[in-house]
Amino acid sequence: MPSFRIACGPRTIAPKRFHHVKLAMGVELGKSALESAVLQYTSLETDGGDALRPKPESREIVMRRVLRFVLWGLISVAALGGALFGYFVYSPAPAVPRLSGTLTKGTIEVGGLKRTYLTYVPRGLAKGAPLVMVMHGSDENGARIRIETGYGFERLADERGFAVVYPDGYEGYWNACNIVGDYSANKLNIDDVGFLTGVVDTLITEIGVHRDHVFATGVSRGGHMAFRLALEAPARFRAVAAVGANVPTPDNFKCRRAGPGTSSVMIMNGTMDPLNPFDGGEVKLFGLFIGRGKVRSSRESGQYFADLNHIAGAPQTSDRQVADGVHVEQARWRDDSKVEVELVAIHGGGHGIPQPYRRRPRLLGPSPKEPNGPAVIWAFFERQRPK
Repeated sequence: MPSFRIACGPRTIAPKRFHHVKLAMGVELGKSALESAVLQYTSLETDGGDALRPKPESREIVMRRVLRFVLWGLISVAALGGALFGYFVYSPAPAVPRLSGTLTKGTIEVGGLKRTYLTYVPRGLAKGAPLVMVMHGSDENGARIRIETGYGFERLADERGFAVVYPDGYEGYWNACNIVGDYSANKLNIDDVGFLTGVVDTLITEIGVHRDHVFATGVSRGGHMAFRLALEAPARFRAVAAVGANVPTPDNFKCRRAGPGTSSVMIMNGTMDPLNPFDGGEVKLFGLFIGRGKVRSSRESGQYFADLNHIAGAPQTSDRQVADGVHVEQARWRDDSKVEVELVAIHGGGHGIPQPYRRRPRLLGPSPKEPNGPAVIWAFFERQRPK
């Protein structure tokens, strides 16, 4: 056998220890195969005997491998998080429609605070036209609710001839009727009724809208604020529409009625709402986040306003299919008085106003395109206008 030596780490191994090498399967290697195998073990060293063992790696190499593992783990987590965010939270903005009017920003001071709002006035709006106030949800503003409603109220304003105002809540929130709520508007007891009635009075003077044709609607937290306006400012707001909101339970209720009756009230809620429970209970996102205390069921909320206005008897009901898996159930409490209460139950709908212009985040449940929520609300408001 020819003489040769093998370099293997810090030691040199004599050929007498390598007459042949046995693999685990018992196959013996000759000289040429041995040389190839040895080249693959340049990172091995002997243990002082005939056995080979892995050569200890440096701390730097180990740290590099650990860091690579951690980095790829973080990249994977970020990619997964991005995918989940895109699926559950992302909502594409609706196309901006061609509108005839102008949008202006206004300010008013109430209780020592400078408050802001946006006003949309269609071109050629007649004096004495109606005014519709649209209130945003939690941690939002007037500009945001314009987008979330798909500019639906402005589209209608151009067609039907009314002005639209989008007020901004204090630090993105409204001081509504619920006691539970860890946000400044609630803790500081911000005078939102004074702010909103002040905005109306300002627009009556500046635009010339009719003081008896003023309406308010709101989504989510804005819907809860609509309830407060119906109770505490019925002389200013002829009717309100609350979307994605139920009346708080008595232990979570702080509003006080201004008189024996209320404004006319519409409640529009989805039966698959993960935040505002259609059948009542705790207001939390999937029962985990955003605690606002307990609320009545949607039907109990409608009955609450019917009872306050002494509308006796069972409501008139109707049901119609509007899309695959979606049907609308309407219950109306009314009599010979000027006040009407209506519940619009969107069976198969989630949290928010249904409309054909924008898909809401999947996190908030199903987002049906029908019925057209703004159009349904305006039809309700039109019925309440004094003849």
